[in-house]
Amino acid sequence: MELTAITIRTLLMYLFVFLILRLMGKREIGKLSVFDLVISIMIAEIAVIAIEAPSRPLLYAAAPMGVLVVVQLIVSTLTLKNRRLRLWFEGKPSVIISQGDLNWKEMKKQRYSLDDLMMQLRENRIDHVADVELAVLESSGKLSVIMADKQKKETPPAQEEAKPKIKYGLLPLPLIMDGLVQDDSLERIGKNRFWLRQELRREGVKAFKQVAFCSLDHKGRLYINRRP
Repeated sequence: MELTAITIRTLLMYLFVFLILRLMGKREIGKLSVFDLVISIMIAEIAVIAIEAPSRPLLYAAAPMGVLVVVQLIVSTLTLKNRRLRLWFEGKPSVIISQGDLNWKEMKKQRYSLDDLMMQLRENRIDHVADVELAVLESSGKLSVIMADKQKKETPPAQEEAKPKIKYGLLPLPLIMDGLVQDDSLERIGKNRFWLRQELRREGVKAFKQVAFCSLDHKGRLYINRRP
């Protein structure tokens, strides 16, 4: 009887956890942030306890799991509208390589070793650090890599100096997110809100709040996505 009860509870918990993950969204089955990982581990632990203790009602497991789902949905909704809150919960990406140079300070801060870096570069089929224009350690732990443009290296110095030089940390560099101007990004490129407003007006945008997302790449190209 006990084996039958454990089998039935296992099937029920499987269906319940499956429904929970479907309710929490596709994001949960992709690369997990720290917050998502904590929620997933707690749900898994509660499910195991419920299976190993057949004498306890399933409601004792379903209730705390339901609370975790509600917390996750509330936090996801709030972080969707507030970038500061989103960075607090999910963390901020870190620049590990910029123009072929290693950022030792950031690697030490993130406790990210050279072995970790080499392993993830090999996963991206890269064997030479100098070939990397930008490598960013995402909040999920994945290393995003942008290769250096070989044609750019072969460009004559006179033509290279004629191109606009933009200092950047991440690509693309967000200038507006959810209608809010990212002043720290403007400072990185040596611009201000007046310049941004002029650029938006050229595209027919009158106010910052009309923009859902605006970014600038290293070539100076402005991307604008209006609010629906």
